[in-house]
Amino acid sequence: MSKQQQVIPTGVKFLFGGSAGMGATLFVQPLDLVKNRLQLSGEGGQQKMYKNSWDAVTKILKSEGIVGIYNGLSAGLLRQATYTTTRLGVYTYLIDAFSSPDGTPPGFFKKAGLGMTAGACGAFVGTPAEISLIRMTADGRLPPEQRRGYTSVFNALSRMIKEEGLFTLWRGCLPTIGRAIVVNAAQLASYSQAKQQLLSTDYFKDDIFCHFVASMISGLITTAASMPVDIAKTRIQNMKIVDGKPEYKGAFDVLGKVIRNEGIFSLWKGFTPYYFRLGPHTVLTFIFLEQMNKFYKNTFMTRN
Repeated sequence: MSKQQQVIPTGVKFLFGGSAGMGATLFVQPLDLVKNRLQLSGEGGQQKMYKNSWDAVTKILKSEGIVGIYNGLSAGLLRQATYTTTRLGVYTYLIDAFSSPDGTPPGFFKKAGLGMTAGACGAFVGTPAEISLIRMTADGRLPPEQRRGYTSVFNALSRMIKEEGLFTLWRGCLPTIGRAIVVNAAQLASYSQAKQQLLSTDYFKDDIFCHFVASMISGLITTAASMPVDIAKTRIQNMKIVDGKPEYKGAFDVLGKVIRNEGIFSLWKGFTPYYFRLGPHTVLTFIFLEQMNKFYKNTFMTRN
């Protein structure tokens, strides 16, 4: 594997990373939409639109159809093309840079630090697509006259620049970066530990099934740790400016208002779809990534 990583050009690593994330998004996009809708439900102490994840799915399908459950797909794909491409590319580059001269990779804690750094870089690059995704997935819950009506991610980006200014594309950037750091720290530590514990039993071997179970365990811990930051990000990026004033001053203002108006457990709204998106998306991303690496190896490296 180390030989293969050294031979594959950096540009190809970036391309494969983003492509793998985009492939996984095609499967989990509806869960992203449901998670965002649940996080915005009951905002400001208003009546909740959905009782739970299943209620959200059925109501969305009933009012918006099958196509509606995939609202924001173009933004989700662009998010992967920017965030995941940057995150995996930077992480791979940093791992190579911090490996010892004999090729020995850095230790676990250094890997975790590199992962958090890569996640922060990816989050900054991916924020414009992230804010487009939040707004497009949230639109269908509003009355027709209040909807933004973005037709695609590129329409969303161009209209935000025209109507709200260029820097709107990075609204909520700090909580987005904070979420990425929390996710990468929790995910790396918990996945490695879960995989180690599973392999220490007689029931698992190092295969896709083990990776899936470890990812789901890791996803549970990562979801619990990152959701308060995620809901702050979601609400800031979806907020409107009312009489020249934003609805929220920042992430801490969001968290304070959520706790005060909706209760402390509302910080974990959308837990179920977020959890069931995080684990499978990770597994699918790395399955696609491994297959693309294998294809590259068989197609190009065998000729050398």
